[in-house]
Amino acid sequence: MTKQSMFGRIAQLAKANINALLDQAEDPQRMLDQMVRDYTNNIAEAESAIAQTIGNLRMLEDDHAEDVKAAQDWGNKALAASRKADELRAAGNSTDAAKFDNLAKVAIQRQITSENEAKAAEPTIATQSEVVDRLKTGLEQMKGKLNELTAKRNELVARAKTAAAQTQVHDALKSIDIMDPTSEVSRFEEKVRREEARVRGQEELAASSLDAQFNELEDLGERTEIEARLAALKQGGSPAAIGSSGTSGAAAEAGSTPAVDEADFDKL
Repeated sequence: MTKQSMFGRIAQLAKANINALLDQAEDPQRMLDQMVRDYTNNIAEAESAIAQTIGNLRMLEDDHAEDVKAAQDWGNKALAASRKADELRAAGNSTDAAKFDNLAKVAIQRQITSENEAKAAEPTIATQSEVVDRLKTGLEQMKGKLNELTAKRNELVARAKTAAAQTQVHDALKSIDIMDPTSEVSRFEEKVRREEARVRGQEELAASSLDAQFNELEDLGERTEIEARLAALKQGGSPAAIGSSGTSGAAAEAGSTPAVDEADFDKL
């Protein structure tokens, strides 16, 4: 990855409108997952490239610092050689004085070379420093976008799970709607109601049978008393004596006695 393409890629990703991308996606969650992977990979590549760029910048800065120091050192040596030449010349030693003057000239020449190298490196260092700063800013923006993407993805996944759970609950409630006559609950309730009705019918039938049995016993008692009184009359007993024992005549009339003609009583 070249420096220019890397910077363009960082700028492109940092300016990406996540919401707009999601609106265009058929499957937003899958797209977010892919974007998270892409951002993570791009950040790793960018960090490696930026680290290399920073390393190159630091080498330039170190070389520049060495050139500046060398220029200072050669300047000091030129000054020392010039002073030595002046001392020798003052002492009448022109030959050695000339020798140290030549040393001073060589030192000055090397000082100028180091200064030129240092000056030549300064624009490159300034440009590289600016590039590194921009790359660092872009990298931080990418990390911010990655955090935004991760949060958006987590939110979307949570909302999707909630919606799925709500749909599942809604479908489950529909399947057991007690107002639906085709549902299992309604059918079971109808079965219970039928069983309850059958039990009530049996109870009413049993109660009716028991009343009939009591009525039959009462009729049997009345018929027995009538037969007893008739037998007493045949044996010469009086009606009053017979009426005082047993039930009243009205009760006897209520019994199931044979049908008679009331005119027959007038013939007695």
